[in-house]
Amino acid sequence: MLNNIHETIDFISANTRIRPTTGIILGTGLGGLIDEIEISKKIPYKDIPHFPTSTVEGHSGNLILGKLNNHRVVVMQGRFHYYEGYSMQEVTFPVRILKGLGIQQLFLSNAAGGINPDFSIGDLMTITDHINLFPDNPLRGPNDDNLGPRFPDMSEPYSQKLIDQAHEIAGSLGFKLHKGVYVGNQGPSFETPAEYTFYRLIGGSAVGMSTVPEVIVARHMGLPVFAVSVITNIAVPGNFQKNNHLDVQEAAEQAGKNLAQLCKEMLT
Repeated sequence: MLNNIHETIDFISANTRIRPTTGIILGTGLGGLIDEIEISKKIPYKDIPHFPTSTVEGHSGNLILGKLNNHRVVVMQGRFHYYEGYSMQEVTFPVRILKGLGIQQLFLSNAAGGINPDFSIGDLMTITDHINLFPDNPLRGPNDDNLGPRFPDMSEPYSQKLIDQAHEIAGSLGFKLHKGVYVGNQGPSFETPAEYTFYRLIGGSAVGMSTVPEVIVARHMGLPVFAVSVITNIAVPGNFQKNNHLDVQEAAEQAGKNLAQLCKEMLT
């Protein structure tokens, strides 16, 4: 893996003068942030050595390098999921690349189902913690001490400093920002009513099919993490609704403007 990481970093570095300090991974329907970026270089995933390619509708599949609010960023326009058939190491490989490019913090977004009855479709939730229900861990197997410790600490998976900053900014911008625990599972099927109820009983506020593996690897490498869920559907007792991916995309796009503004203001 280390050789592949070096080869990929060398390829990207040779194609751009941007040396990013923040990495951003965009989830389903959340590509509106790209419009705010002063783009220096766009590299399709298919052109990057050892990089997976996104197979999910709503995930464009480009690595964007440029400036956001005069802050050097590298943005993944589309992510990879375990349910696509990739291994956990492949899903999280890009996070290691972003770290190798020089980022000092990682921002993530996702579309998630709301299991907190106080949530509404289109709400934003900063992730304060997560519950990992994936059947595999991206750190399973031999550990390379050059990448991180064998047993990384997860007492603060999401940076409290960045969470506090986000809520202060959201208040000044005039929109509500919830806090909650993200439940991550493998998908790709949406959850049953009994599963939604179970996730709420074990402490979850929202549920989705991404983010957790990327956060584990980011923390393995010592990267501070900030993550936001866009609540794209509601699943609470008495309000279980049928889900489809198109509805998720539409709800995510509607909330994307607030999320884009939040990320922009956090990079000052």
